[in-house]
Amino acid sequence: MTDPLLRTPSGKPRARACGVPFDGVPGPWNAITDVAGVGVGYTTLIAGDGPLVAGEGPVRTGVTAILPRPAVDTLAPVFAGIHSQNGNGEMTGAHMIEEAGAFSLPVTITNTHACGIARDATIAWVNRAMPGALDDAFALPVAAETYDGFLNDINGEHVHVAHVEAAIDAAASGPMEEGSVGGGTGMICFGFKGGSGTASRQVDHPAGTFTVGAFVQANFGRRRDLTVRGLRLGPAFAEPAVIERTPRREKSSIIGIVATDAPLIPHQLKRLARRAPLGVALTGGYAHHSSGDIFLAFSTANREALTASPRAMAHAAFLPDAGLDPFFDAVVQAIEEAILNALVVNTGMTGRDGNVVPALPRDRLTAAFG
Repeated sequence: MTDPLLRTPSGKPRARACGVPFDGVPGPWNAITDVAGVGVGYTTLIAGDGPLVAGEGPVRTGVTAILPRPAVDTLAPVFAGIHSQNGNGEMTGAHMIEEAGAFSLPVTITNTHACGIARDATIAWVNRAMPGALDDAFALPVAAETYDGFLNDINGEHVHVAHVEAAIDAAASGPMEEGSVGGGTGMICFGFKGGSGTASRQVDHPAGTFTVGAFVQANFGRRRDLTVRGLRLGPAFAEPAVIERTPRREKSSIIGIVATDAPLIPHQLKRLARRAPLGVALTGGYAHHSSGDIFLAFSTANREALTASPRAMAHAAFLPDAGLDPFFDAVVQAIEEAILNALVVNTGMTGRDGNVVPALPRDRLTAAFG
């Protein structure tokens, strides 16, 4: 049986399989899905080779769906907080999260030019899966993006409503695939193949043992800045190089989603979201001008408070602010490992116009920590 801490369900090695040491105690799957009730689903679109023909391909993209609650309960809100480290990107629904400290419905992550369709398709999914649920209500789904145009025909409108709905329908708990899957399919991280990554941490607190899980769509960083557990490995990993047959501009970004079952309220979740960039920084990320570094944290606790009648007195449990340090640690640790998992599990990819993004050399990473 595959050890989920070391390998994905398909057998791809994760960062721990290369001997990379990490702080903290992971959950049993070392994934955002260690938070009970959270599910993740992917639709991955890979087709065609050769010169770019807009509308035809090559296609290297997809969509990721993260369900904070099981599909049958997805209308029930979750408390949430959001933080933009650098705002050259998009996460829809952000204004309502800032206003009310909560959101409902699946979170979707895709490429920059498919963010709108992902948002709209989430509403279509609700209308299909739960007829009548929105007859007297409105929906403000969370959809986020990073840019995959170096490998993908990003203007070709290849992500359709059916692809988004399929990702939502596929969302499940358990061990997860990582790398070039879902919205992460065409992404680049530190000049290596990047994309989707996840990790989790358990937090022992006097009130109980809680889980913090993280998911990233990693599409950021310069090769020379790559840092793994304090070792500046980027300069030593100058080869293999990216093959650029199409001129490439810096369009880096990262979307980070943090989930927890700890009873936290909106201002505390915003504090968790603010710690996520520290995990990015540990890997060598600097939040450059062109980067959309946006982070969302939510808690699955306090469902009754969030679904109480408008005429009722709602009661929400929460941990004291002064006791949040272990949760801050967990966020930083999980984000850092999620990014490194996205890099390690990957293989190289050739995309539009023959552009090539190599995989991080796992043998040399293993040697660095041997």
